[in-house]
Amino acid sequence: MPEPALEVRDLVVRYGAIEALHGVSFDVREGEVVALIGANGAGKTTTLAAISGLIRPARGGIRLAGRELVGLPPHAIVRAGVVQVPEGREILAHMSVHENLQLSGAPDVAPMYERFPSLAERRDLEAGNLSGGEQQLLAIARALLAKPRVLLLDEPSLGLAPKMVATVFALLAELKAGGTTMLLVEQNALRALRLADRAYVLELGRIGVSGTGAALLQDPAVARAYLGA
Repeated sequence: MPEPALEVRDLVVRYGAIEALHGVSFDVREGEVVALIGANGAGKTTTLAAISGLIRPARGGIRLAGRELVGLPPHAIVRAGVVQVPEGREILAHMSVHENLQLSGAPDVAPMYERFPSLAERRDLEAGNLSGGEQQLLAIARALLAKPRVLLLDEPSLGLAPKMVATVFALLAELKAGGTTMLLVEQNALRALRLADRAYVLELGRIGVSGTGAALLQDPAVARAYLGA
């Protein structure tokens, strides 16, 4: 069995007097896709923010290949190999596609133009003029240029047309086949579970159910709550 690339142990996050995560623990092994699903407000985005160093946990550990990340600033966590594609994409709308890719700090962005021909065609266009789906591809391309050891994705299908949702998940499947390790937060639980090797259901800041993606697709309680069954 592959070793864990990312380990989260007993993670507690508080916003003032409100405790948002209550001892969350899970791991992501090398080369696998792990999904976090759950209702809005369950703590999914908070979990990613803690891993990325955007918020400081009150308690718990986050390790990348055995190295403790808690306490490191976000830029150091990116350099260590944990790179997030944030909810809402956070591209710079008034900069060109090419300039957005250059923000990754990679010396050569050409590989992303080979992978994403639509971005190559629009390299000089202001990123704000791209469609929502194209902006999502740009955000993923920018993250890939940082050569992540673990890629975090926060709601990559949010606000996209069905055709572009299919395009994004086809891309994630390609990345999975290529061995990219991913932690995926996604409201589209059906697509997330179909893609994931393993998944965890967050319920009010706690892990409620866990298992393989295939097993959770067949779980009646998960189906009723998150799959519209």
